[in-house]
Amino acid sequence: MNFFKLPRNYQTLLIASIATISLSACSSDISELHKFVQDAKTKQRPKIQPLPEIKPYETFTYTAGHLKDPFEPTVVQQSKTVKASGKGKGPKPVEGRARELLETFPLDALRMVGTLKQSQTLWALLATNDGTIHRIKTGNYIGQNHGKIIKITEDKIHLAEIVPDGLGDWMERPASLAMGEK
Repeated sequence: MNFFKLPRNYQTLLIASIATISLSACSSDISELHKFVQDAKTKQRPKIQPLPEIKPYETFTYTAGHLKDPFEPTVVQQSKTVKASGKGKGPKPVEGRARELLETFPLDALRMVGTLKQSQTLWALLATNDGTIHRIKTGNYIGQNHGKIIKITEDKIHLAEIVPDGLGDWMERPASLAMGEK
């Protein structure tokens, strides 16, 4: 006999009779249950530690506002026009010359990426940190130390920088940028 093939009312009747029989098999003595509940109530509960006292937030007043800003550069920026102040007979920057665009970048921020020959002039292609490509030739100035381009080859730019010698005069120093070098 299959239980699921019985009519619905017979299924309900059969389930109710099984439940009645199974409950009647239990004893009505619940004294053990009462004893268990009493034991559980009399057991000592563990003491819970009180929450730690929270200290109030103390505000901080910044009093070093009048001191030097640590994020300001310590090197004084050069002016936009070149002024020669040396007294000696050594090389001097060209006085009153307007600075070229690539003189605002330090040499290590420039990278030679190629050359271009047009007529008899060999141009060097320089990339700046922002990815802009600039075309320069012999005689142009680059770098922040009055670097005049002396010679351009297929793989290198040769220049002469004019830098202060620390004694109030100027000195010439050779520099170069190689292809792909930063």
